[in-house]
Amino acid sequence: MKMLFKQALTGSAVVAVAAVFAAFAVPARAQEVTLKFHHIWPPQAMAPQRVIGPWCEKIKAESNGRLACQMLPAMSGGGTPPQLVDRIKDGVDDLTITLPGYTAGRFPAMEVFELPFMTNSAEVAAAAAWEYLQKHALKEFPGTRILATWVHDEGYIHTSSKQVKSIDDFKGLKMRAPTRQTNKLMAKLGATPVGMPVTGVADAISKGTIDGFALPWEVIPAFKLHEMTKFHTQTDPSRPALYSAGFVFAMNQAKYDSLPADLKKVIDNNSGAALSRQIGKAWDESQAAGRKAAADRGNTIITISAAETDRWIAASASIYDEWVADMDRRGLAGKQMLQDARDLLAKHRK
Repeated sequence: MKMLFKQALTGSAVVAVAAVFAAFAVPARAQEVTLKFHHIWPPQAMAPQRVIGPWCEKIKAESNGRLACQMLPAMSGGGTPPQLVDRIKDGVDDLTITLPGYTAGRFPAMEVFELPFMTNSAEVAAAAAWEYLQKHALKEFPGTRILATWVHDEGYIHTSSKQVKSIDDFKGLKMRAPTRQTNKLMAKLGATPVGMPVTGVADAISKGTIDGFALPWEVIPAFKLHEMTKFHTQTDPSRPALYSAGFVFAMNQAKYDSLPADLKKVIDNNSGAALSRQIGKAWDESQAAGRKAAADRGNTIITISAAETDRWIAASASIYDEWVADMDRRGLAGKQMLQDARDLLAKHRK
């Protein structure tokens, strides 16, 4: 009996010891990371639907569920659109898509793609902007990892009560513009420029603070701006677009650095030149839906002639020299930077 009890005790001890070793042998649970993705658009807008949501799903799938996004749409995480760049740099948010031009003059090198009449294609400009960023502008974003950069689809003129048929019609109009260079463009065309992010446009036009705005078609339905305007003026398609505004897809550098190597690789595989071009293409493809919303409402859409567009180009030509001089004052090679941007646009148009 003693022998049986001793054997049983010994067997129990063996099982207990084995269980302890088994516990230590189980690998630690792989790190899971939730990234706060803060941005300006309502959830139904094109950017969350076609860019932000799919990107987050992709990194989740490729990380086997270890990377996930916490969506903070329509500035629901707090602050204002111009503060997004600092919220990323300071680690308040982990990810954003925003316009550096919302903070006027702070990112001067990247303004080159916001000069008037540079390009017709967001996809082409995205490819050019990514290359240009690596050479001239990464230093403008300390504490931030840029995952992609691009411009929006062609920018046009939208007004509430006065139709713009020629450059002379800008006189007396208070026109919203998104960036420093586009504000200069509005002034050169004869309007009174009013700078503000897109999030403030609906309120401003409803109160009469502005008479119209410069915007691409893409974003108009998301903020119901086709319901607050009657007239839309497009420039001749044989000429470069009136204006573009640049975007960056940005991540807090410290957050990226904190990731294990395999999760960094997932982020790396979903950033860069290919992503930039893909996003630019999505913006190009968004024009038709925005235009249709205005047309279905019965708004008037016109396209000015090539000759009239050339008048606008001539009126705004000095903005290039002003930008080059500004870069030179900052100790940058303004003339070379402008030429590099133009050469890259030509390269990627082929």
